[in-house]
Amino acid sequence: MKGSVLSVAAALAVALVVAGGALANGHSAKHHHAKHQHSKHHHHRRRASSADSGFVHSLVPNFAPHPRSWRLAFVSFPRHPKAAGKAPHKSHKSPHTSKPKATPKPKPKPAHRKHRKGPKWQPHPHHRLKTTTLSIYEHSAQPWILSAQGCSAARRHENGIVILDFGKPAFHHGGYGTILFSGRFAPNHKITNAMLAYAHGYVSCLPTGSTAAIELARGTSNYHPSVPSAYTAGVRWARETNRLGVKLARKGLAAHVEAAAADDAEPAWDRSFRKTKHFFHGFRAAVHGHTLFNFGSLDGGVGAVWSARQAWYVSGGLRHTKALPEIYNSAMAQQWAELARIARGRYHHAVRFAGVMTQGTASCNCGLRPTEAHRVLADALDAQGIGRVPLPAGGTNIVSAS
Repeated sequence: MKGSVLSVAAALAVALVVAGGALANGHSAKHHHAKHQHSKHHHHRRRASSADSGFVHSLVPNFAPHPRSWRLAFVSFPRHPKAAGKAPHKSHKSPHTSKPKATPKPKPKPAHRKHRKGPKWQPHPHHRLKTTTLSIYEHSAQPWILSAQGCSAARRHENGIVILDFGKPAFHHGGYGTILFSGRFAPNHKITNAMLAYAHGYVSCLPTGSTAAIELARGTSNYHPSVPSAYTAGVRWARETNRLGVKLARKGLAAHVEAAAADDAEPAWDRSFRKTKHFFHGFRAAVHGHTLFNFGSLDGGVGAVWSARQAWYVSGGLRHTKALPEIYNSAMAQQWAELARIARGRYHHAVRFAGVMTQGTASCNCGLRPTEAHRVLADALDAQGIGRVPLPAGGTNIVSAS
């Protein structure tokens, strides 16, 4: 009897194992079988490690979690309710198994999706460039001051010739430079650094896509230069102009700023013309293609102080020179027009005009403004019968820095 009971028990055990294997292989993946998993909770706890190892790939959890966990899972994945049961509960994961990968969500396909066009090409904003600039009588050679000046010029969209006048040539402690309008001495190399700061401020404040460009001229004058040699002063002025040009190229500023020089050459300050001539000759000897603008006057006209040849010599007659004449009134325009006529007829060369220089401001009734001065000079040239002389539009208006 005992043997029969043992045989029946063994048979029943075999039958249960076979039935369990069939359920695991054929039907355990169906969702409605999850209702009966609670009675097998402890059985699946023992099988959790094998399930995490990849041997059981059912979308139904290998155990029955708390109903609240199910609700949270369905809320988290409303479009894929079965995906929530792919991974076992954290409390039953083996610490040595890899994290199962979540099923990627398919991208929704709108029924009436319109073809999306790419963004239209937007050109860079074009700002109206001024035909006039603001030149400055400088009281300082501090880079931060001139950087602010350059930025202001860019915000005004200036385009043309800018003269920074650092005063008369001077010599101090063995070095050449100038006496600023504040009365202080500024060595040449500090003037160059200040001008570089102006250029950097100008370029950095230009609007994106701007095509504005300036010729930045280091200005001085022929007013009683206190130097051992006017010729050497001209050479040093040219070398610093060259050095600024090199620095502009290295700093990536040359597309918007070109180096130049300028001299306020007035006959009354050098009646013999000797120091003025030596300065211009020294500049010509050392310069590397940069322009020296004469932004002076004629003081009574041709022959009153300087001869026609002397005045023309520093206004286009000498290589690398151009005239940016002071046109504060109609009388000054007539003087320069007469010089242009004489140069054309006597020397068979034109005065090389680069525009006009004025000094009118809103707070000072100091004469014509650039646009009006340009018109007055053009009319004077026509009256002299030489209206075909090139006269670039615009000009520059010089003011004090403080």
